[in-house]
Amino acid sequence: MRNYWALLPAIAVCVVLAVLYAVPTLINPQPVSNLGGLFRRDDDTERPALSPRDRRVRRFSAIAVLAAALVLVAFNVSLNREANSCYLVAKAWGADGSKSYKDPCVDMIMGAYFSNPDGEATEDDPQPVTSYQIVHGKRPAYLRWVQNRPEYHDADLIVGVQFLCDSDVKFTESAEAVTIVSDLADPCPPRPQVGLVSIKLKRPLGDREVVTVDGKPMQRIDPEMPSWGTVLKELATGG
Repeated sequence: MRNYWALLPAIAVCVVLAVLYAVPTLINPQPVSNLGGLFRRDDDTERPALSPRDRRVRRFSAIAVLAAALVLVAFNVSLNREANSCYLVAKAWGADGSKSYKDPCVDMIMGAYFSNPDGEATEDDPQPVTSYQIVHGKRPAYLRWVQNRPEYHDADLIVGVQFLCDSDVKFTESAEAVTIVSDLADPCPPRPQVGLVSIKLKRPLGDREVVTVDGKPMQRIDPEMPSWGTVLKELATGG
C-alpha cells in the first residue's frame, strides 16, 4: 500500500529547522550570535536595536515559517488519510487484501465503467450481493478519490462487487423492497480489485428494505476515510 510516511524524515528536518528559526525569533527578534543573546536587552547588545516595525516584520516572518511547517505536516497526513481510506474501503467492499499495492486508490477500488443495473436478472439462479451503502444525504468522502467515481447526485445506493463482475449487478424496486442481485450463474471469484456500482432509485428508499437473492436482507455498511485523529495517532506511534 502506498505509504507517505516515507516523506516524514524530510518533513521532520524542515519542521526542526523552522522551529529553530521561528521560536528564537518570536522570543527576541533582535539578531543574536548565540543562545544567550536571546534574553539580552537591546541596550546590552552591540548591534543596533531594531525598530518596532522591523520587530513586527521578523515576528510575522517567524509565524509564517511555523505555519508553513504545519501545512507540510497536514499535507503528509492528508495523503496518508487518502491512501489508507482507499485500502480500507476496498476491503470493506470485499476486495482481497492479501496483496499490497503501491496505490490502492488506483489498483484496488474504482467505479463501474460498464453498468446498467436497472432491470431483471436473466439467470435462473442469480448470485447474491452482500452489502450496500446509502449515498443520498451522506456523501461519503472517500468517493472523491475513486477512479470513475459514482456522482453523488446520480446515486442513492452503492454496492461493491469484485471487479469485472460489476457490470452484472441488477436491481428492481417495489413498494416493499429494493432487490439487488448479481446476474451470474456462478459466484464471482475473489479479486484484489472491487468495482462500485451506483443505483439511482425512482423514489426515495424510505422504510423499504434492501434485499438480495431469496429476499435475504443485505448488510448496510458505511466505509469512510479514517479520521485525522487516527492518522495522527499512526504518525505518532509509527503505525
